[in-house]
Formats: sequence, structure tokens, C-alpha cells
Amino acid sequence: MYKLWDALEGAKKLRWVELSHPLNNDSPYWSGIPEGSVELGKVVFDWGNPMLECQIQTFKFPGQFGTHIDFPGHFVKGAPLSESFGVMDGVFPLCVVDITEKVAEDPHYAVTAQDIRDYEAEYGPIPDGAFVALRTDWSKRWPDMNALSGIAEDGSENFPGWSLDALRYIYEVRNAAANGHEALDTDASAEAAKAGDLACERYVLEKGKLQIEVLCNLDLVTPAGAVLIAAWPRIENAVGLPVRVWAVTE
Repeated sequence: MYKLWDALEGAKKLRWVELSHPLNNDSPYWSGIPEGSVELGKVVFDWGNPMLECQIQTFKFPGQFGTHIDFPGHFVKGAPLSESFGVMDGVFPLCVVDITEKVAEDPHYAVTAQDIRDYEAEYGPIPDGAFVALRTDWSKRWPDMNALSGIAEDGSENFPGWSLDALRYIYEVRNAAANGHEALDTDASAEAAKAGDLACERYVLEKGKLQIEVLCNLDLVTPAGAVLIAAWPRIENAVGLPVRVWAVTE
């Protein structure tokens, strides 16, 4: 009788895959964020209060904490922040580009435009408004911060990620709306070292696009044909926020 209800019933017969990590007071975050910036679930109104029998907690965290979304104003002064993006901006066709075999051989590997073209040769062109996710299986290192950062004996960081070459392809040749990855940063560590900056992340945000970092479970999602949904608190003037992300997939 009601088309949307029928469609929902059909969608619930598909697989719904969690793409965000759970968070607690011991979850890792970037070392540049001051110590003490995370305090989850502090009880400020407890059971047994004669005013009302209930419990209330407060939550303190940085915007870039766990699986999180970055808005353009994170890297670009005066660029759009959280309030510029509505509910329709959190739903995307999902393309999952798998480079796990290359990452197994080289943890510094940066996905290339040719990798994206190879993906398209198998699954078809990246559609307008897509979310392009980079599967590396790096998320399996969560929640060990040193493992996520790929800390070597010399203290250097070593992890895979994006290259400018690949990002320019998905945004300028194709018309993607957002990108995401399992590592802590957009830029592969070798690319960041070469540029002396997070040039890939800066490029994405200067384009006015969105990105979601520290994704997980991309190995459980079909490479093409799934839908990604992202939801974040409606907090104004945020440069980034922890995000709940899931895929509806066959």
C-alpha cells in the first residue's frame, strides 16, 4: 500500500554492514590533540536522585575521533562547515576499491588513477555523487595506535592511502562526492613525507568535498552496487565529527 514501507522491507532483506569503529575512553586519536580531550560517558546525574530516577552522561571528544567525517573548513579557512550539509548529503552510491594485495607487499602504497581505471574496467564507471572507499584492511589494526600508524623502529609512520593522482581522477574525471579510507590519514605516509604536508586531504577539502576517515569492514561490502549512509550529530560550526557509517549491500 505504501511504496516506501515496501521498499524498506525489501532493503532489510539485504545485508547492512557497520563501517564505523566502536569508541570508548581508550580509543586512539591523533597525538597532536591535547591529552584529556576524550571523556566519554561521565555520569553527571545518577540513579537514586530524588528529583528523577534516571541517569544522564556527558561526552567530551575531538571532532576528529574514531571513524569521523571531515568538512571543508577543517583545512580551508572560511570553507563550509557541518551546517552546510543536509540529510541528503549523507547518502551515496558506494564504490570500494580494493588494494589489499598491493598493501600487503608495500605498506606505503598509494592508490593510483590506474588502480581506479582497473576497478572501472571490472565494475563500470564510478557514478556521479559516489562515495569512493579505499579498502586496505588497515582497519584490522584498530585500536592499536602504533599499528595503525605503522610506527617503525626509527619512529617513522608507514601506512597506505591516497595519491593526488587518484583523487584528481575520481573528482575531476568522475564526479564523486566523497572519499574514505581505513587509515588515520587521507595521504599515504610516503606521499605526505614527499609533499611535506597532507596534500591529498587538503586537495579534497579545497574541492569542497567530504571525506570519512578510519572506516572498517570494507571487506564485507560488495565492490560496486552498495549504498553508504553516514549520520552525524547536528552540531553547528564543526570542522569534523565522529560519524556512524553503514552500508546496505547485496
